[in-house]
Amino acid sequence: MPRTKGGYVTRRRRNRILKLAKGYFGSKHTLYKVANQQVMKSLTYAYRDRRTKKRNFRKLWIARINAAARLNGLSYNTLMHGLKLANIEINRKMLSEIAISDPEGFAQICETAKSKLQ
Repeated sequence: MPRTKGGYVTRRRRNRILKLAKGYFGSKHTLYKVANQQVMKSLTYAYRDRRTKKRNFRKLWIARINAAARLNGLSYNTLMHGLKLANIEINRKMLSEIAISDPEGFAQICETAKSKLQ
């Protein structure tokens, strides 16, 4: 029986993987077998970290809000409770941006929350 050659489809599949592996260190961007393993691992990391990124940013915003709130004599949870009582619906991302870029405005928000807590 005559031998069948690799052909167009196989070459195209391999080239697609090698194109994804462009820029990887060492043989990971040249050898198909190693590149395929690394591409699969990289895609797994990318999928996982798209979800982790959301968690990490929320933690960062909360840390920033807490630091700014403590400068104004409140803790994070009392500030958030005061904002809830005051019916101020502002998300943590924007609250942390205000805390960084406009400390006076953040201080006013803290005062509003303090007054509602009384």
